[in-house]
Amino acid sequence: MASLAEFVRAHDPDRFLTALFAPPARREALFALYAFNFEIARIREIVSDAMIGQIRLQWWRDALAEIVEGRPIRAHEVVAPLASAIRDHALPPALFERLLDARELDLDDQPPPSLASLSTYLDGASGALIELALAVLGTGSEGHEAAHAAGIGYGLAGLLRALPFHAGANRLYLPADLMARHGIDRDDIAAGKGGSGLKNLVAELSGHAADHLTAARQAARALPRTATPALLPVVVAEGWLKALARVGHDPFALPAERGLPQVLRVGFAGWRGRV
Repeated sequence: MASLAEFVRAHDPDRFLTALFAPPARREALFALYAFNFEIARIREIVSDAMIGQIRLQWWRDALAEIVEGRPIRAHEVVAPLASAIRDHALPPALFERLLDARELDLDDQPPPSLASLSTYLDGASGALIELALAVLGTGSEGHEAAHAAGIGYGLAGLLRALPFHAGANRLYLPADLMARHGIDRDDIAAGKGGSGLKNLVAELSGHAADHLTAARQAARALPRTATPALLPVVVAEGWLKALARVGHDPFALPAERGLPQVLRVGFAGWRGRV
């Protein structure tokens, strides 16, 4: 395996960029968190059976338990640096459990029943990761509100952006009740068909994401500037929402590349130390 930084840059370039604005002594721990997140997030992509996915998640649960209990750690390129991050920064095991619980929901191909249930999933899958990053940067429980709002906003924007990819795999994260209200057929989305109903729903969900990102910005004002690298995903997500708006909220019309403006926005926010 290449260096941890190179691994994250290859598989999660947006979070790699945000980590560069952290103090050098904290970056390796952030890279360990983001590499771990990639490992568990991709489980659904590489297994054909939910039971196999459960086994892989249990492997990570066992590996984390060994770290927390001070037992010998597993010979794995991500586990070793993750163990160092957990021990050096006293990272709460409960946050890792929230991440794993959320990824367990990925193994169910049924869409979430409501926006509330989707938000709970996103708070676990994304909000918990931001809380862990804040802990690495020295911000404790006082960052929970910002992490919660940023996690839901970033996660929701990311799901909208990734909708064509998920649709191609016959996976859908759009709330079932909102799909019904907008007259959206799951088979149409799987076939790559948008339509006015999907655009209206994406616009509605984009509004929810934007509200959470605004709340995250407000909560971040009470935090020290050193917390900024963990919250830079707010800037990333706002760029995604702007891109969606430019194409009329049709995810199937989004360009594939990130683009230089996105990098510049994140870079400017990281340089000034505020999201």
